Amino acid sequence: MRIPVTSVETVGAAIRAIRKVSGIRQDDVPSVSHMFLRDLEKGKETVQFGLVLKVLDELGIRMVLEVQESHGHAVAMAMDHLLPKDRMVRTRTSKKDGE
Repeated sequence: MRIPVTSVETVGAAIRAIRKVSGIRQDDVPSVSHMFLRDLEKGKETVQFGLVLKVLDELGIRMVLEVQESHGHAVAMAMDHLLPKDRMVRTRTSKKDGE
C-alpha cells in the first residue's frame, strides 16, 4: 500500500493506524517517549525528523523518496558521493521492480 506523504499529519496518522492494528501501545515504542509519539500522531510539525525515522523503522514502515525519472540517475550518483559508503543509494529505475 502506498500512502502519499503530504504533511506530518499524514505520517502521524499512518503511524497511529499501523501501531493500533499491530496492538502496540504508545508506551511500547522503545526509542521515543509516549509524549513524542502522541505529538507525532497528532501531526505536530516541529517533531524531530530523526526520531520520526526511528519510529518508522521500529514499526516496520519504509519511507521512500520518489525522484523524477529524468533526474533519478544523476541524483543517485550525487548522493553516492555525499553519503558514507555503508549508506550508498540503491535506486530502482522501473516501477515493475517493486510494485
